[in-house]
Amino acid sequence: MLVGASALIMVFLSIALYLGEAGGVGWSPRTIIIVAVAFRLMFLFRLPELSDDIYRYLWDGLTVLHGNNPYALAPSGAKPFSAESAALLGHVNHPHLVTIYPPAAQVFFAIGAFLGGILGIKAVLIALDIAVCAVMLRLLSWMKMPPSRAVLYAWHPLPILEIASSGHIDGAGIFLLMLAFMLLFPPRDDPNFHASNNWAVPAAAGLVFSIAMLVKLFPLVFLPILLFLAGRKGRGPFIIGVVSGTAALSIPFLPGLSNMFTTLDIYVRNWEFAGFAFQSLHEIFPSGGTARQILAVSFLLITATLYASLFRKRENPAEEVCTPSLFPEAFKTAYCVALAFLLLTPTLHPWYALYLACLLPFVSGTAGLVMTWAVLLSYRVLINFTLLGTWEDKDAIPAIIWVATIGAALLSWLVRKRLLDFFGEEQSLRLPESANSRQQPMSANYD
Repeated sequence: MLVGASALIMVFLSIALYLGEAGGVGWSPRTIIIVAVAFRLMFLFRLPELSDDIYRYLWDGLTVLHGNNPYALAPSGAKPFSAESAALLGHVNHPHLVTIYPPAAQVFFAIGAFLGGILGIKAVLIALDIAVCAVMLRLLSWMKMPPSRAVLYAWHPLPILEIASSGHIDGAGIFLLMLAFMLLFPPRDDPNFHASNNWAVPAAAGLVFSIAMLVKLFPLVFLPILLFLAGRKGRGPFIIGVVSGTAALSIPFLPGLSNMFTTLDIYVRNWEFAGFAFQSLHEIFPSGGTARQILAVSFLLITATLYASLFRKRENPAEEVCTPSLFPEAFKTAYCVALAFLLLTPTLHPWYALYLACLLPFVSGTAGLVMTWAVLLSYRVLINFTLLGTWEDKDAIPAIIWVATIGAALLSWLVRKRLLDFFGEEQSLRLPESANSRQQPMSANYD
């Protein structure tokens, strides 16, 4: 039912996007926000059913509120500090491991726990997710894109299920990442403002990005894009902001913070779920470590190529600041990096795709739309886990997710190429040669 309902919603989203782009329906920012709020509030008071991560969040948050370092001891080795924490311990996943969540996440956990336990954490994350929608609408306005594109995230079932229902902390990281993008967008009346007149703006963007990175480590892969957008003059202040924010958040959790990296190492070496590329390589190479190394090198080569291409697209290499016209290319690169990660990661939990979903309003690629829906198929393992208590993901679902995404990208490319060939020939007969020189509005629609 989950998969069918979400598939139907994705069809409606595609129709809504088409009508908005064609001018058939005027989706106002207010309407988009109101509907987004209504969808999320439906899940505020429901206990999470698709994930139990929020119980670890609450344990960490209560630990911080009681003045203890969540990185000092694993939950199973810590003494319960209240009746609530003793009852909570039975719901915490992997209680023998120290928390893997970075320092900024611990701050959000503590705020949510203070406001009201699981309900408080979900309320904070829903508020931040609505703020994500507002930031997206502002960026779309600045980039001269239709506000209707925001529905690709605001009404998407993935953030509704993973943030509003399951309460995943990724919602906070996505808000801060989008805010960093917004801070780096140069004012239209003075594109040199950030770099030449106010170094505090790129520094603030760097500070915000450091918090995003310390909510979840994944935004780190977007660092070159933010450096690109900061421009040559803004790059130094941006890096200072990143370093300052990282230090300010990390120092209070020392020396126990090093234990987080021990858990992270266990995760990187051993975790696997719904990763088709990894499962395929694992069949060839008995050593899982070899398969992981091949995938890691492949991802690094892909991202290096994408970032090299991005930096070559600067309109004027001598330019010391970034212009608004480069933002579509920056979002396109982020979209490709996120998509490559999801296709290559050994562990593909549905909420990982949130970092791709937040880019869909700016790069409404077919492959991204398909991936952010298809990844929900991996929840099929919950059926046997709920009924029989067995966790088994060795089935065709990872292959379906992978093939559907790649197939959507190839099919979209072939259709677009065919249409361009056809209409290109028609236009070459009807339009004068100078017609091709007209400036196009900033937009991005890629696979």
